[in-house]
Amino acid sequence: MGSVATMRRRRRNQIILSMIAVAVLLVGVVVVTATSPWDGSGSEALTTAPAPPPVLPAPQVMAVPQGAPMPVPAVLGAALAPVIANPALGRFAGVVTDAATGTVLWGVDPDTPLTPASTAKILTSAAALLALPIDHRVSTDVVRGDAPNELVLVGRGDPTLTAQPIGAPNFYPGAARIEDLAEQVRRSGVAADTILVDTSAYSGPTMAEGWVPADIAGGFIAPIEPVMLDGGRIVPLEDESPRTPTPALDAGRALAIALGIDPANVRFGAAPAGAAPVAVVQSAPLRDRLGQMMWRSDNVLAEAIGRELAIDLAGDRTAQAGSFDGAVRAVTDTLSGAGVDLAGVRLSDVSGLSVNDLAPARALGRIVAMAAGPDETELRPMLDYLPVAGATGTLADRYAAGDRAGAGWVRAKTGTLSEASALVGSVIDVDQRVLTFALLSNGTPPVDSRPALDAVAGTLRSCGCR
Repeated sequence: MGSVATMRRRRRNQIILSMIAVAVLLVGVVVVTATSPWDGSGSEALTTAPAPPPVLPAPQVMAVPQGAPMPVPAVLGAALAPVIANPALGRFAGVVTDAATGTVLWGVDPDTPLTPASTAKILTSAAALLALPIDHRVSTDVVRGDAPNELVLVGRGDPTLTAQPIGAPNFYPGAARIEDLAEQVRRSGVAADTILVDTSAYSGPTMAEGWVPADIAGGFIAPIEPVMLDGGRIVPLEDESPRTPTPALDAGRALAIALGIDPANVRFGAAPAGAAPVAVVQSAPLRDRLGQMMWRSDNVLAEAIGRELAIDLAGDRTAQAGSFDGAVRAVTDTLSGAGVDLAGVRLSDVSGLSVNDLAPARALGRIVAMAAGPDETELRPMLDYLPVAGATGTLADRYAAGDRAGAGWVRAKTGTLSEASALVGSVIDVDQRVLTFALLSNGTPPVDSRPALDAVAGTLRSCGCR
């Protein structure tokens, strides 16, 4: 989630969406009734009726019917007109697409570039799904240094490494642990009194243009380095914990402590060319990390995945791949190669935190329409990564009051900066037709624009529009 404190070929199948059943447990009420006023002994006779059985949840995965009618564009437009007239939307752009056919049903300024905020992660997620294996992992190595007393922690782009003890919870489920690296070093018999941290996998600045340094302490970002603990969080289990300004060195210090080395003997350095690993751990597979990135709108993880893609595509030519420019180029080149029109897209990062980022609703809407459509099956997992309105991720606290029409039916990536809000995802309308949408609002604070965007998506759910 962007900072509110800153500014600003395949077999054709009908899509199957998971529908979440909301469980309502009715507690049995004990009812006391009088069978007769008196039992003849002067005492009131009472009996207790048996408690009714509870209503239990019955969640199901259901296929939407193939014959569900498509909304009529003119009728849909008439239904949306009152809600998009809300001044709380500020500068607004949007597009709605029928998933089964790819038909654009409605749009307002869909080609106008606006600040997408964290819905830019839609671009990053799609590019990763198109170009990387779904089980792709990132390694973190320890090798011998040039001096006999040195070990080198080599970061290769995993920000999810944790120093939490084995068996203890950590922020990123399935993440590699410092203690595993330390145990492998101990078993190797290598002794050292100095830890070097090699960050050469990344290049260029560690903060993107359009980022605000205060967002480090604010808990929204850390300097982007190729090894860090818990995404740079100082409080490991807290989502928006303040982040460290020195994530790579902190990871080196954690390894030093685990090995009984003085953390003062940790500094930046380079691993010898061709050095064999003394210890290796791997991240969780890409499928898991993409889900974590999208549900929590994790900026650090998005930037790391963008570089992961760039480095993989570059092969041996990695000198500039592990940078903001390299990640942006990898994402946009991959999407362009898949036929996505990126005219108007201008990115300084791949997380959407930069206030300089611009994207038209058309581009974002096209990607989510591809994911929900019948052809681009590589993108299908993205639908599962999207938060559910009123239930999960960054939509958990939305649709909880007022108009709750979209609750449980809207699945979307959120985006928030101080004067930018966005919602990009899918919804099943009352006729069980799958619609996708991209909605961008700029120029008004999220406290106003978020409910207004939710109302637009809720209208899509409620309107059969025929």
